[in-house]
Amino acid sequence: MTLVEAYARAQDLWRDPADPEPSYDDLVELDLSAIVPSLAGPRRPQDRVDLPALATGFADALPGFGVTAGAADRHPVKGGDFDLGHGDIVIAAITSCTNTSNPVSVITAGLLARKARAMGLSCKPWVKRSFAPGSRVVSDYLTRAGLQDDLDALGFHLVGYGCATCVGNSGPLADNIAAAITDNRLITSAILSGNRNFEGRISPLVRANYLASPALVVAYALLGTTARDIMTEPLGTDADGRPVHLRDIWPSAGEVADLVARFVTRAGFSALAGDVFTGDARWSDLPADAAERFPWQAGSTYIARPDFFDGMSPEPTPPDDVLRAAPIAILGDSITTDHISPVGQIAVDSPAGHYLRALDVAPEDFNSYGTRRGNHEVMVRGTFANVRIRNEMVPGIEGGMTLHQGQVMPIHDAALRFCQDGIPLVIVAGKEYGTGSARDWAAKGTAAIGVRVVIAESFERIHRANLVGMGVLPLQFMPGEDRHSLGLCHSDRFTILDLADLEPLGPVTVRVDRADGSSLSFETLCRIDTMMEKRYFLGGGILKSIARSIG
Repeated sequence: MTLVEAYARAQDLWRDPADPEPSYDDLVELDLSAIVPSLAGPRRPQDRVDLPALATGFADALPGFGVTAGAADRHPVKGGDFDLGHGDIVIAAITSCTNTSNPVSVITAGLLARKARAMGLSCKPWVKRSFAPGSRVVSDYLTRAGLQDDLDALGFHLVGYGCATCVGNSGPLADNIAAAITDNRLITSAILSGNRNFEGRISPLVRANYLASPALVVAYALLGTTARDIMTEPLGTDADGRPVHLRDIWPSAGEVADLVARFVTRAGFSALAGDVFTGDARWSDLPADAAERFPWQAGSTYIARPDFFDGMSPEPTPPDDVLRAAPIAILGDSITTDHISPVGQIAVDSPAGHYLRALDVAPEDFNSYGTRRGNHEVMVRGTFANVRIRNEMVPGIEGGMTLHQGQVMPIHDAALRFCQDGIPLVIVAGKEYGTGSARDWAAKGTAAIGVRVVIAESFERIHRANLVGMGVLPLQFMPGEDRHSLGLCHSDRFTILDLADLEPLGPVTVRVDRADGSSLSFETLCRIDTMMEKRYFLGGGILKSIARSIG
């Protein structure tokens, strides 16, 4: 307390009751009694949902997933003595370096598992469980506290450290579970203690994904579904057949604080930090080249020499005008970087999947886009390959598909054909384009498939800057105009002139030539926001600009 007071006084944050009322620009009053636990989902981390309202919230979300009837239907699972229905949880994961960095959260989960185990509860058989903390320290204090045994007993076994389910490394579902989901078009759920739940990220088979505390992950694995109210319905029954509710096994603050004080110690952190770079024999036995420059390994499907600098001139050349660019995608609101450059599993029949199979990589070894991000051939083919993205050019079709001369095909394949014909590409989108994780490949892939311009109602700030950094021009619709009001469609061709003379935040005219011979022009706002960004854009992007500056 003495240290806290000294710090607060030094920062002018200390206030005695006798001090005069401070003058603030805003005063926020918070009723602590009105605070309730919450989760986020089912599609975005900013979509907060109160814990008591999760079941009704899931039911309300079903129409958005295309479920209009039979929401309560359940279907038998082949080879199992259970059935599966909408809302059933098929993935429950304590994961993410972010959430497992809080010892209070992890200890709470371990204590809840201990109490559930003592009462004879078990997780539902259709729930795939895993535990992937961000640090070995977590395993250390859980093991010393005896809580890892309790988590293991409920199926939350350690699977590794670092990015796992949160970044799409959830692994495949059991074949019979996957078949029940696909055969019956079930909207199943995942509960994870991660910080990202964008569409298609956690698992291609799981449509509703909720972010929760580690303890709630364990609790929901016991309940087995997001379609029932965890606050009022029992998680299971004890040995005497009596119902056990969440309130019966939730640890007290005192119990948690006691174990944190006893087992989360400085010595534990120091002991493991000393050899953090040592690794085990498998790590130390890996052959490593001592050369100063990375020796590119021919044939590697994980790390390949990128082609970003191929054909680069010693001096920058003015960007060509965009002449009769074809739209490769017309998209709605909240298109995330996961939609643009997915991080999860690589589908067998995707362009990236075909590429890997041609190199004799078996589908079970495809891994994820996130783990193969060092191979530009994979990542370019993965651009707009998210299984949940919806391109308005091909209504009714989900996934990264588009039109080329009336034929429906993957966006990458169509982009390649447009490139061969010398036709530049444009993307049209709604609000909040590029929201989500600030993933570099969302901009790199966009540029690599030949997109010269993105026209949107608004941009996420980092992705907008990344587009400029890859030489892609972001343009923003003027207020009151959008793709609908202008009637933009797949057959339109877009022309933008004088790119070398663009001014940051200045007006840019877009001319649209239509298939019927008519045309229209509309003004947009140049979202090259600064003179530095303009220099990067005129230099072909930040990579080429920096490469030239260092000779």
